[in-house]
Amino acid sequence: MEYSPPPLFKQGPSALARLIFFVVLAIALLVSDARYSTLEIVRGMLGAGLYPLQRAALVPRDIFMGAADLAVTSATLRSENAKLADKNLELSVKAGDAAQLAIENAHLRALLNLQSRATTAETPAEIQYDTRDPFTQKVVIGKGSQQSIQEGAPVVTEDGVIGQVTRVFPLQSEVTLLTDKDQAVPVQIARTGLRSVIYGTPKGDTLDLRFVPISADVQAGDELVTSGLDGIYPPGLPVAKVLRVDKQADTAFARVVCLPVAAVRGTRQLLVLHYNVNVPPNPIEVEAAAAAKEAKENKGKKKAAPKAAAAAGASGASAPAPGSAPAAAAPAASAKPEEKPSEKAAAPKAASGAAKPSKKAHAPKPASSGAAR
Repeated sequence: MEYSPPPLFKQGPSALARLIFFVVLAIALLVSDARYSTLEIVRGMLGAGLYPLQRAALVPRDIFMGAADLAVTSATLRSENAKLADKNLELSVKAGDAAQLAIENAHLRALLNLQSRATTAETPAEIQYDTRDPFTQKVVIGKGSQQSIQEGAPVVTEDGVIGQVTRVFPLQSEVTLLTDKDQAVPVQIARTGLRSVIYGTPKGDTLDLRFVPISADVQAGDELVTSGLDGIYPPGLPVAKVLRVDKQADTAFARVVCLPVAAVRGTRQLLVLHYNVNVPPNPIEVEAAAAAKEAKENKGKKKAAPKAAAAAGASGASAPAPGSAPAAAAPAASAKPEEKPSEKAAAPKAASGAAKPSKKAHAPKPASSGAAR
């Protein structure tokens, strides 16, 4: 009699088999999501479903911060009010100058027949929390695709650029900060106009300006602004300032260390820009499309040529017979050789000589004497 354990102690697959199954499943999900983004919809649904829980988890923090705001003294409020008044006066003067410069810029562009720059719209947002990955510099803001936030949109404050939207959910968006090691922004030096690309660093406290030749004119304190050549960042936004320039003889590029202008980690309110630029089409793509169109037309012509030849042969075979007589007579007439003048003159003489009788040939012969006898 075989012994079987009671139902309470029955076991399924072994622990090793389950481990192998879940490891293979995890690898398959990682590869499919990295290559084909198969879990993007699931991620968006989970983000939308967990949004109420996230807001509920942030309620104690909001209550604490609200109580701290209520505890601010009147002296602090008066000092902040005075600072804001001075700042407002300064900004009003700058706004007047900017309006005058905008009018002059529009006049000069119209005079030079240049295309006007696209306008920039912005959406205010607020940082909700940081991501849990300690190796990245990312934050989550409380605006998503429902508020027309687009993936790749630049994120700025009143001081300058702080990052870029890299992932959009229905009610939230993920922003990669400027100091992230994988974040790159095309910039130019405001003093000299030298263009380059600035990257974050693994530590997340400084920025690295790469691809700068040793002979380039770069000094400590130079201001870096967006160049606008990528079609995403509007030109002229402050990004960073040069902190240190290290030039070594054994390298072709200098090492330029920069600091961000805006407080990347010290801000909570920010603006998401919607920048649409009228970039002309890529000439390489235009040439490739024209070549493909021409090849398609040539292929169609080659296919139509045998059909036209067959139609022409069928029409020639069904033509009436009388029409072919002149064509046959023409070669016969043209094949007759042209007579020379000397031959034409000699022809009558030959004819007259042939018509004249020969006396020797027709004269009667005299009878012989023997015959007469």
